[in-house]
Amino acid sequence: MGKKSKKGLNKKSHLPFRLNVVFFIVFILFAAIILQLGVVQILNGEEAQDEIDRTENTTTNIPVPRGEMYDRYGRVMVDNQPLYSITYTPPKGVQPEDRLELAQQLANYIDMDFENKLSERDLKEYFFLQNRDEITERIADKDTSDLDNGEIYQLQLDSIRKEEIDKYDDQTKEVIVIKKELDKAYALSPHTVKNANISEKEYSAVAEHLANLPGINVTADWEREYPFESTFRNYIGSITSTAQGVPRDDLDYYMSLDYSRNDRVGISGLEQQYEEVLRGTKEKVQYETDKNNNVVDSKIIREGERGKDLVLSIDMELQKKVDQIVQEELANAIAKAPGDNQYLENSVAVVSNPNTGEILAISGQTYNRNPEKGESRFSDTSHQAVYNAYMPGSTVKGATILTGLHEGAITPGFGLNDKAITIGNGPPKSSYTPNIGWVNDISALQQSSNVYMYFVAMRLGGVYDMQYHRKSLNLQQGTFDKFLYNFNQFGLGVETGLDFPYEGTGVQGNPNQGGNILDFAIGQFSTYTAMQLNQYVSTIANGGDRIQPRLVKEIHGPSTQTEGLGPIYKDYSPKVLNQIEMDPDYIDRVQEGFREVFQTSQGTASSVFSKQPYAQYRMAGKTGTAQSEKWLPKQNGDGYYPVETLNKTLIGYAPYDDPEVAFSVMTPYVGVGATQTYNVSNNIGARIGKAYFELKEKRAEEGVNMELNKDEKAGNEE
Repeated sequence: MGKKSKKGLNKKSHLPFRLNVVFFIVFILFAAIILQLGVVQILNGEEAQDEIDRTENTTTNIPVPRGEMYDRYGRVMVDNQPLYSITYTPPKGVQPEDRLELAQQLANYIDMDFENKLSERDLKEYFFLQNRDEITERIADKDTSDLDNGEIYQLQLDSIRKEEIDKYDDQTKEVIVIKKELDKAYALSPHTVKNANISEKEYSAVAEHLANLPGINVTADWEREYPFESTFRNYIGSITSTAQGVPRDDLDYYMSLDYSRNDRVGISGLEQQYEEVLRGTKEKVQYETDKNNNVVDSKIIREGERGKDLVLSIDMELQKKVDQIVQEELANAIAKAPGDNQYLENSVAVVSNPNTGEILAISGQTYNRNPEKGESRFSDTSHQAVYNAYMPGSTVKGATILTGLHEGAITPGFGLNDKAITIGNGPPKSSYTPNIGWVNDISALQQSSNVYMYFVAMRLGGVYDMQYHRKSLNLQQGTFDKFLYNFNQFGLGVETGLDFPYEGTGVQGNPNQGGNILDFAIGQFSTYTAMQLNQYVSTIANGGDRIQPRLVKEIHGPSTQTEGLGPIYKDYSPKVLNQIEMDPDYIDRVQEGFREVFQTSQGTASSVFSKQPYAQYRMAGKTGTAQSEKWLPKQNGDGYYPVETLNKTLIGYAPYDDPEVAFSVMTPYVGVGATQTYNVSNNIGARIGKAYFELKEKRAEEGVNMELNKDEKAGNEE
């Protein structure tokens, strides 16, 4: 029997020990894991569960329709035309590839115009998404260590060759333009993909497949509609499209006011002036998303309300008549003297209530001598009434007389002999009709004496002698400032306060010699707008109150009915900007002078206003003729040259004993030799007055009050 090996015994005895060590280590590890789980569950369990259940609240705004606009009688001037709309509300964290896939799906159901809407970069970005790995490989050998992500991306796009993107067919381009539209959307904020020319077939097809189009929805939208076509559009203004969104130059301003980048906003006219009330109140929705950006809940935290409505002071029926009158008289003047009036092309008119400042009509018409086929003979240039300033001629003589009376340069009834005066070696300065004879403050207005106004200016400047031939003229320093101060009281040379984003104030000039101040006194130096002249004549008509002119008379909240106006939100009462500092008796004398201009045989406008059918309306006012220059380009293109023309202006009101309507008319560039058409502005003014009173008579017969819907207003206020 042999002995057992000691070596074998040693091996057998070591194996259980090693297993025990392994088991012990495993036990320790399991114990540590169990202990850690216990710590997590007991000590950090709530925190861990919060991380699992983590959500985030995001608030977004849903746009609402803009407010509408009505004329003073409740006729719709700006409406919202309902439209089909397809919108996209992207979730958080959506990737470019997701949008591309959605665009490809959406292209199966809608048509999108891509002409002139795709840049070379748009096409390259699409190619990159389709060939990301290949493009990344193309620049793999380039050193990009010093480039940021944007620079690397641009490098990748630059590697795409033109021939690679020129091969795209129309269907692909349609997908690209849809993708481009989807890219404009911000997370959880609806963006309009298409709202123009959507057919019922497109709308229905998208609606049926919404389950397969994440973020897409079919809804209603709107676009501005103008029942009166182009009439008064210059003052209504315009808004941006959803594609344009808020103006980029004012992005921070609009974003601070809770706008979205693609919101439509007013950028001109009343749309801009009253943006704050027209925009409405957006619906505010709060979305709750989990950590994977999935929306788990939503709730409305603020109900939306469409914009408030504007009731304008404009009478659209009168507006259309004024447009027609200006067009007819302008065309008639050009037809009667086509040679002399070869530079005559436009005329403007403003009609208002002198007691409230409400603008009833504004017309500006430009005559097109060579219209294209289908093009209108006239274009609406009514913006010139507040933008363009012209020399007013003798229409300002009422302000000159009142300045002289107020400053003590003349006294009521002060008279002199109207005959030419000369200063040094200068040409004679006389009235338009020379040597009128004896005139005082009233008859100087009646017959439009320039000489009388010259002496008012001289006496205002401290020169009281009555010499008609002078070696020189040295007026006191500050003479022009006195004129400006008094003229400004009427609104001449300053802003009228019109509720509009912009208005011109004309050019005052800086007279460097006494003769310039004399010219200023007869309206041959500074320039004014038709709106300024209207405020000036209204101030005289109402007895001395300079009232702020208004285009909007009321703001109404949205109606609870399908049509009509809601309750009054704000009613604008007449606002007196200042009361002129002249004695009321002085104003009476100027009013009498204005009456005699229109109604007496020696008045400069009596040939029109004192005859039927206009005499019955008892109008008063002042005519004006100013020498002007129109600058034309030289044939060789080297600069410009002037031609002599006339500005024919008119201011007026009626009835002269109880004014309720005021008007101003400016027709620039009438031919110097066109004597048979010198009455163009007078004819426009006379016909405007007649049209106003005829409408008033017609409405009285029909039982229509001149104020907007008084019964309706009372009901709304109750």
